[in-house]
Amino acid sequence: MSNFQNSSSTPQEDTIASSLEGTDLTNLFASIDKANVHGLNLTVPEDAAALIKPWHERNDTTVSANSAVDDQMIIHVPFIENVRMRSILLKLGRGEYTPRHLRIYANHANIVDFSEAEDAMPHLNISLSEGEVGVVEYPLRASAFASIHSVSLFFSEAVGGESVQIFYVGFRGDSKTQRKEGSQKLEIPAANAPDARIIDRLAEKTGGVQTTAR
Repeated sequence: MSNFQNSSSTPQEDTIASSLEGTDLTNLFASIDKANVHGLNLTVPEDAAALIKPWHERNDTTVSANSAVDDQMIIHVPFIENVRMRSILLKLGRGEYTPRHLRIYANHANIVDFSEAEDAMPHLNISLSEGEVGVVEYPLRASAFASIHSVSLFFSEAVGGESVQIFYVGFRGDSKTQRKEGSQKLEIPAANAPDARIIDRLAEKTGGVQTTAR
C-alpha cells in the first residue's frame, strides 16, 4: 500500500551541503540506473536521461526535457540498488514553463503511464515553487521512502498551460553501499600497546581528558 503524504515543507534552495562546490556527499547520482531513465510525452524522448546530471552540472541549461502535446510529463528513474530518499532536487523551467505540481509514484517495476497515474495513489503530491532560478530541494519523509528501487515523477499544470520544462532531477539520501562506506571510514583501529602507553601518559598530564570517537 502506498504511503500518501502531502508536502507542506518549505523548499530549501541549495542547502548547506551544496556550499561545498562540486560536492554533495548525500547525492544519489551514483545509485541511479542512468541507462534506463526514460519518460512519456517528451518532445525528444532521449532528453529524459539528460536530466540526470552530476551535482557540479546541476545548473547547466544547455539541455532540458520539454513536454510534447500538453503540459504533462512523466520521468521514470530506476536505481541500481534500493535507496533511502530524503529529498528530491529540481531545476525547473521558468515563467510559463514551470510545472505547478509533482506526483511521485514509488517502486513500480515499469513507468507509470498517464492512465495509471489517474487511478493510483501517489507516494507524495508536491506543490512546486514558482519563480525559482536555481535548484530547489523538496524534503521527503525518509520513513515513507526508506527502500526505493524506482520512482515515476509526474509533472503537470504548467503556469502557462501549454508545456512544462525540466532541466535537472536529483535526489539526496543514502544507499546500502554508501552506508557501508561511511561505516568503514568511521572505524578507528585499536592503538597498539606502545601507543596506548604514550596516550595514557598524555592523558595523566592533561588531567585525564580524552576525546572518544563513537
